[in-house]
Amino acid sequence: MSNFDWNQMRGFIAAAETGSLSAAARQLGLTQPTLSRQVASLEDALGLTLFERIGKKLVLTETGLDLLHHGKDMAQAADALALVATGRSEAVEGLVSISAGDGISINILPPIIAKIREAAPQVSIDLVVSNALSDLRRREADIAVRHVQPTEPDLIGKKLRDAEAHFYASESWIEKHGHPHKPEDVSGPVFVGFDRSERFIGYLQALGLKVSAASFPVSSENTVACWEMARQGLGIGITMDETARTSPNMVQVLEELPPIHFPIWLVTHRELRTSRRIRLVFDILAEELSKPG
Repeated sequence: MSNFDWNQMRGFIAAAETGSLSAAARQLGLTQPTLSRQVASLEDALGLTLFERIGKKLVLTETGLDLLHHGKDMAQAADALALVATGRSEAVEGLVSISAGDGISINILPPIIAKIREAAPQVSIDLVVSNALSDLRRREADIAVRHVQPTEPDLIGKKLRDAEAHFYASESWIEKHGHPHKPEDVSGPVFVGFDRSERFIGYLQALGLKVSAASFPVSSENTVACWEMARQGLGIGITMDETARTSPNMVQVLEELPPIHFPIWLVTHRELRTSRRIRLVFDILAEELSKPG
């Protein structure tokens, strides 16, 4: 392929990651027709079909998936080249605040922050531990890890993946109460809860569990406290699989229920396009949090 156009590859990568031309266009700050032309031109130049169009959704072909891996390597190399070309790689410095819920802050982010510090020793990180949706526009944080898509027009959001959570109980709890495998195996006040809302209880009922607010004799809005109470044998808890793997004494229960899926979004404001330190931290967080748990 002669006269390689990096913009076409960049458009292809964004479309592959978002699964949508419109979402990819928003991510790159382009119009949808422009991005569509870039992807079509790349397919024509390569003589390959990279996407199957299913309605408004784009699904990678096997060839497209192979190209995506190479494209991401190119993107990383291009970012590194840009830093070297500016001659300012040491000038990436300053404070970047990251907001995330307590569970992710304690169990997931510390090793990622270590990688950020290794890549950019002059960047300081302020971790804002909060389960609230921090208002980035008011500068409560520079970057936020959220479980909902941002709707504010001046924010940039990137969906990284869908994480999974399951039900877990301690070995000591199972010794006393037995190992429940299916919904009908549990009843009464047996759950440790972080949410007694009707919406959450309705979600659990839809899974086949006969639960009410009384099913949660202990609860806390702090998910780390909930997990610790479950670890201490106070009941069945719900947590991300990554967190559960850090506790050898915890056993998955209610295995016949489907996993609870929830998205992981990385969000920042438009300064991402102009602040090199925020861009660097955002990119490292995106890469690490995108990895399967």
